Amino acid sequence: MMKLSPSRLACLILAAWMPLQASAGLLDDDEARKAILELRAKVDAVARELKTQIENKSDKTVQLDMLNQHEQTMQEISRLRGQIEVLANQIARAQESQKQLYADLDARIKKIEPQQETVDGQVAQVLPSEKSAYDSATALFQTGDYKGASAALQDFVRRYPDSAYAANAQYWLGNAYFALGDYKKAIAAQEVLTTTYSSSPKVPDAMLNIGSSYALLKDSKNAKKALQQLVSKYPESSAAKTAKDRLASLK
Repeated sequence: MMKLSPSRLACLILAAWMPLQASAGLLDDDEARKAILELRAKVDAVARELKTQIENKSDKTVQLDMLNQHEQTMQEISRLRGQIEVLANQIARAQESQKQLYADLDARIKKIEPQQETVDGQVAQVLPSEKSAYDSATALFQTGDYKGASAALQDFVRRYPDSAYAANAQYWLGNAYFALGDYKKAIAAQEVLTTTYSSSPKVPDAMLNIGSSYALLKDSKNAKKALQQLVSKYPESSAAKTAKDRLASLK
């Protein structure tokens, strides 16, 4: 059925009414009444159709508007989801970066923060760099690199004179010189231990090393003196027992 606009409908009604008025005089009352009723019926039918079309059009417009709004909403949700994903990735990267930063910071702190170490039965606070330097120096001695060990140990006691490892480093320095055949330096190094680090458990062994160095220098007098002092001060030590045997051989 043809679709009519409200203005078109008004024109149609007017066009239908004017001929009817013009011919009213030619018709009798019954025929005129019948023609008017038919015309009204046609107008009502057209009006109902127009109303239906308007209502249908309104429904479709609403549906179209809702569809457009839905699409816009979905696009906005998609955009927001994209932003959320970007932010989530940024947060994840930031957290990973922060975690790595804390790990690096913790590693750096550990490099400079004193650690508890047991040295000659005593618990002491030792810097990681300090322990590393001591371990490296004594490792050289153990591998037979006495020249390298003497240089490393001398550097250690210079850098860390108050270290918990200082007394041991001084003792192994004297032994390194002794192994190199430099007995004068061996004596000097062990005498530093006996005076500067007199409470060290290495002192009896250092005194034995001093006596042995004097003996190898053919200085029996000082060799006997050093060995006798050892026996007198540390009679129960294993170094004192060795010193007694050497004293017997020096007579």
